[in-house]
Amino acid sequence: MVAKGGCSTRKALPNSTYLQVMGQVQSEQLRDRTGDKAPATAPESASEIPDCQTRVNSLKYILSKKQKTPLFARGHWSTWPAFGCGQTILGNHKPCCAPEGRESSNKQALLTIPKPQYLEELESYLRKELQSLDLTEKNAQELKLQPYREIFEFFIDNFKTYKPLLSAIKNEYEVTLAHQKKTIRALEPLKAMVTTVSEECTRRILALQEKEKDEIYLLKQEKQHLLKFIDNMKEEKSSLQTQVEYLQASVAEEYTRYLNQHDAHKLLLAKLNEMHHERLDMTRRQAQDVKGEDVVKLTLALKVARQDLTKAQVKLNKMIADYGDVVPRRDFESLEKKYSDLLQEMNILRKDFDRLHNEYETLLEIHRETEQERDNFCAELQRVQQNCTPRPNWEKCSEVVPGGAERWDGLAEGKTSEQLMDVLLEEIGTGALKEINVFPGWGKGGNVPVYLRHEGEVKNKKLTKKDVVNILKDIWKEKIALEQQTGKRSSLPEFFLSYLQKKFGDAAAMEWSYTLYENMRLCRSNHVLSSFYDILTGKVGEEQYHSQNELISSLQKELAACDSLNSGSLTSEQFSTAVRETFPLKRKESIQELVDVSRYKLDSTEDTINYISLFEEDEEGNATPFVAKLRSQHVREKQEYLRQLKNKLGDLTEVNADDLKAAFCSIDPDIDDRMLETYLGLALRARGEEPEQGAVAVETVLERLLAGDVRRVGPTPREGTTASSEGE
Repeated sequence: MVAKGGCSTRKALPNSTYLQVMGQVQSEQLRDRTGDKAPATAPESASEIPDCQTRVNSLKYILSKKQKTPLFARGHWSTWPAFGCGQTILGNHKPCCAPEGRESSNKQALLTIPKPQYLEELESYLRKELQSLDLTEKNAQELKLQPYREIFEFFIDNFKTYKPLLSAIKNEYEVTLAHQKKTIRALEPLKAMVTTVSEECTRRILALQEKEKDEIYLLKQEKQHLLKFIDNMKEEKSSLQTQVEYLQASVAEEYTRYLNQHDAHKLLLAKLNEMHHERLDMTRRQAQDVKGEDVVKLTLALKVARQDLTKAQVKLNKMIADYGDVVPRRDFESLEKKYSDLLQEMNILRKDFDRLHNEYETLLEIHRETEQERDNFCAELQRVQQNCTPRPNWEKCSEVVPGGAERWDGLAEGKTSEQLMDVLLEEIGTGALKEINVFPGWGKGGNVPVYLRHEGEVKNKKLTKKDVVNILKDIWKEKIALEQQTGKRSSLPEFFLSYLQKKFGDAAAMEWSYTLYENMRLCRSNHVLSSFYDILTGKVGEEQYHSQNELISSLQKELAACDSLNSGSLTSEQFSTAVRETFPLKRKESIQELVDVSRYKLDSTEDTINYISLFEEDEEGNATPFVAKLRSQHVREKQEYLRQLKNKLGDLTEVNADDLKAAFCSIDPDIDDRMLETYLGLALRARGEEPEQGAVAVETVLERLLAGDVRRVGPTPREGTTASSEGE
């Protein structure tokens, strides 16, 4: 590097500038020999190099420090071949010689100068380090790059004057390499996603090809039949064309004969007239000369005329016999035009028939689906009619519920009888809870939850539902933040108690715990309270809560991505497309339910949906009907999935891991090994226990799966084709 820089500087700069640069280099070498150190002006590497420098330093630690020390203690720094190059140029410089001659003489002079010892040691050091590396490892390229980094650092440390610039160059390269590695790591999930999407598209294409195979076969047969029909028509047309050409030639020949006969007839008439005039002249001359007529000559002429008449009559009869059945050209062209019109009309009618046939098949399929839906609705109606009881008059509740009829109408809007019963019990329970001043303690037994272990009476804090919702949301927020920081999943009961102790103190923690517990136990209609209570008491797993939140979050992101104008509103078609993209396994009816419930505040004429308002909550944590419908569909789909699993197990009362694995793979062929192991671990072990070695009861397995986060990975085998067509 120094040699190239020295030679190029000598060629580009004047003699005075070159002498100044060479003086600086020699003075720098003199300071290195005497021990003077140039002032360090390089920037702090710790403030400019990113986090990847730590990993680079860890790789550098692999090489021994004992190998680095001799390279720094090798005497002064040599400028070979800069010094030799400069001397050669000055010694052999000829003003009149060509540039090519000067360059060849410079090369010969360079070859005679030996390579410096320090450069040979650096090259030897680099070869040894590269030979000692194991290039079969995954990070072989990084290990191979490390010796080059150290050689570059040796250059930086020896070049005191250029050390800041070389350090900056090295730092920029390190930053660029780190950025490229980060970009590669970010693109790896996209590669996997592209592979998954490609496989899904291939599977859909194969399904469509299988569906259309019969129809393509029928169309091919029809095509062969039509091709044969066209060939026959072409042969018939060729035969008719041959006949027409033959008839045209015959007509032309007869026409020529007719012209010849016509000309002969004219000549004969002219001769007859001439003979008649001659006879009249002869008669007049005979009358004048009183001589007798030439009877023999007249008899001969009459005989010749009769022979010519006989020949003409024979030819006329032959022409009538030969051309009596010939069609005129005008009639032939008219028939040909009529045939082409009929053929074009037949093609149009055939296309209309094919289109009507396709419409008929589509309508027939829609009719089958409608008939199946009708049968399902009839069966459900009969079941409901058998099980239903007389609907109570819920309007009476408005007389006893605090707030009157207006508040009761708000509570009862869109709820079923069972939900109204929960609301009524919740109102009664919360009213009674406000009258209680203390709670009896549950004791400190081992079967008592850790957050309720207390002896004696506990004071009732008399919290409102809004306060309880805010506290529970804050607990979830703190727990999720702690798990993201530590990377471990903590138990909700223990975290619940520790949160209350940390926020309210050990003395008042039990008062808050009992108050929150009683409010959660009574308020079953509120999703925040009921879900926290079910997870706290162990009825359902915490994964189910996070799974529902992930579904809602993914739908929000997809809707925001479709809103290119950031207006907060989408059309019904855009909204339906976004829901279908987010949940590709949902049925068409479920997607339509979500679209319908999203328009509960809109008029029938409006086509825009404010998707942001669909995810809002009131001050008591109650979600909109859209989010409630989304959660209910999630639970219903999980129940249907487990119902199919139960039907696949059949009459088995106990199952093991192999039975469950076979059943899951049968009803969900797209499930991967990691998800399958998760489901098996959830079904075959109790919460926090080791897996059971023997068989487990089917009901126990279904209860454990219902409490956990279980969902379908791919479409069912019998619905794979239908789901693909609906998705398209």
